[in-house]
Amino acid sequence: MSDVNIQLLVEQAKRGSLPAFEELVSLHEKKIYALALRLTGHPDDAEDLAQEVFLRAFQALKDFRGEANFATWLHRITVNLWHDELRRRGPLHKNVVSLEQPANAQGDNEATRLLDLIPDPRTPYDEMLLLEAVWQGLQELSEEYRTILVLREMEDCSYEELARLLGCSMGTVKSRLNRARQALQQQLMKSGLLDGVRAAATARSESAKAASKAPVGAPPELRRTARPKESSP
Repeated sequence: MSDVNIQLLVEQAKRGSLPAFEELVSLHEKKIYALALRLTGHPDDAEDLAQEVFLRAFQALKDFRGEANFATWLHRITVNLWHDELRRRGPLHKNVVSLEQPANAQGDNEATRLLDLIPDPRTPYDEMLLLEAVWQGLQELSEEYRTILVLREMEDCSYEELARLLGCSMGTVKSRLNRARQALQQQLMKSGLLDGVRAAATARSESAKAASKAPVGAPPELRRTARPKESSP
């Protein structure tokens, strides 16, 4: 549905049309649930969070001024509610790596990027395997680490947005993000998930190099392993 039609539904819902609001929920509920699942790491918690998001949106709809599109507004409500939930819970008991552990690198520019964990040349399949491994690894991190990684790496929030949403300075955002990436990398290495992805990517890369060096016209099965012989002196 176009932005214009969504805006018409928003205006109708603001005037009290329940069917219009239900249509808005239907259009956005899958994306909001997906975001909630990434943040919470648990289907039941994600469902509860998504329901709370639409309840809050319905209650605050009269204050929606359209400065951002409706989907972005729902996104912000989701993140704010999850952040409020983390504060309500208080100290976290599930920490693979302590938030106080010093990082080896300072600032986001020196942090290990997720796709740098597998060698070039990367294929879409390699990246898919890495994302699956990252998803599993995220479930073992603290809520704070998982939240900042999801918002930055998957939802593409800017540092300014992260600082506002998390209630901290830009420097703290970069430092925490760097530690979160390191914690994820440590978890992936500890579980063996990263080794599996690297091994698969390396094997495909070597196979491709071997095929490129095979003699022209060689059968396909030989092109995977054949090498041109050096000429005799």
